[in-house]
Amino acid sequence: MDLGLTGKRAAVAASSGGLGFAIAGGLAAEGCRVGICGRDRTRIEAAADSIRTATGSEVIPAVVDVSGEGEVTRWLDDLAGRWRGLDLVVPNAGGPPPGTFGDVGPADWDGAYRLTLRSALETARAARPHLSRGGALLFMTSASTRQPVVTLVLSMVFRSGVSALAKALADEWAADGIRVNHLIPGRIATDRVAELDEEAARKGGITVEQARARARAAIPLGRYGRPDEFAAAAVFLLSEAAAYITGATLAVDGGLLRPIV
Repeated sequence: MDLGLTGKRAAVAASSGGLGFAIAGGLAAEGCRVGICGRDRTRIEAAADSIRTATGSEVIPAVVDVSGEGEVTRWLDDLAGRWRGLDLVVPNAGGPPPGTFGDVGPADWDGAYRLTLRSALETARAARPHLSRGGALLFMTSASTRQPVVTLVLSMVFRSGVSALAKALADEWAADGIRVNHLIPGRIATDRVAELDEEAARKGGITVEQARARARAAIPLGRYGRPDEFAAAAVFLLSEAAAYITGATLAVDGGLLRPIV
């Protein structure tokens, strides 16, 4: 299938590793020019080199803290200036610290807001002037937006806000031909999920492998997903093949979430 992505101008935030890196690589493999960013210069430049080597596509790395005031805006403005606009934008950020309501304090709430919800708001606001008809924005959240996870209260609260933002923008931007969709990762084998498994093991007094076995037992497909499997869904939703899809929420979770609607 021709996804119609050759030559498209894409920006993927927080993409030195994990799901952001996988999506950036998937887009580059389809012929996109890709801007990526991360907080650590060494890591983001290594990520860019890796994607260039694997795909032959243009990849522009930048050092950006998505929770920093105005940093995302400056990054997207710079990319759009180089390329005379943007076609595809993926807001993204690392997950806030785990914990229950009783575990976290006011500073944790403020930091999680800046990292998770405010960064998504800023990315959308900064991207909008550079997107035109046929453009697409793709948000990512977590399974906690559909199914409460009390040990991830910061993520659950603020990523639910991101989910609502995706719906609002899908309605608002549709008249201008810009699509907005929303992906929910289940347990994808990333460093973030590995950290959560370690935390679950510590709190439960069990081994990390026992914690992973419990998590796998709740997944109908019986395994964690791979980052490239998640990225494949993201690339599709950003592509011309999904030109009639907006306002959608898709879980890439091996069947983990079981809502009736």
